[in-house]
Amino acid sequence: MGYRLSKIYTRTGDAGETGLADGRRVAKDHPRVEAMGEVDTLNSQLGLLLAELAEQQAMCPGLSELIEVLAPCQHRLFDLGGELAMPEYQALQQTEVERLETAIDRWNEELGPLQDFILPGGSRLIAQAHVCRSLARGAERRCQQLNAVEPLRGIGLAYVNRLSDLLFVAARLIAQRQQINEVLWQAAPKQPA
Repeated sequence: MGYRLSKIYTRTGDAGETGLADGRRVAKDHPRVEAMGEVDTLNSQLGLLLAELAEQQAMCPGLSELIEVLAPCQHRLFDLGGELAMPEYQALQQTEVERLETAIDRWNEELGPLQDFILPGGSRLIAQAHVCRSLARGAERRCQQLNAVEPLRGIGLAYVNRLSDLLFVAARLIAQRQQINEVLWQAAPKQPA
């Protein structure tokens, strides 16, 4: 990808359209732009999660493994954004989906089976991992909406789906390694009839 921005503002989008890398102009609310935006938002929040993990790893060395697994995900999300911006561009590989699955399986084995529904919270790190998880689900929905109009490669769809699963397990693993109880969902009290 040799394209570099030499000027940040171009004024070409002031009328509600933006340019894709293939030269097409589309509305800023086009499903492709929506998908690109959701992937970008996820990537930004993942960056925040990684920064917070790095700050906490001195107090909790077990967090360094999460950084090792999650840091490459930012680069792969950028690749996915490139694929969305340039429909002919292919960067993601099946090995990346498999890498996420391997981490999910390894971490799930350490955690054991989920007994209850859990809520985001317990610590800032746990909550931020859940923010990323929910944004990954949103990015997946936007990619699926685009896929219904303009078919996408299955690798990108699988990657963002698996990433949301990884982030859910990561939130649980952070709780365990920080030795913080997960926030368990409690049903509303039954009202007398």
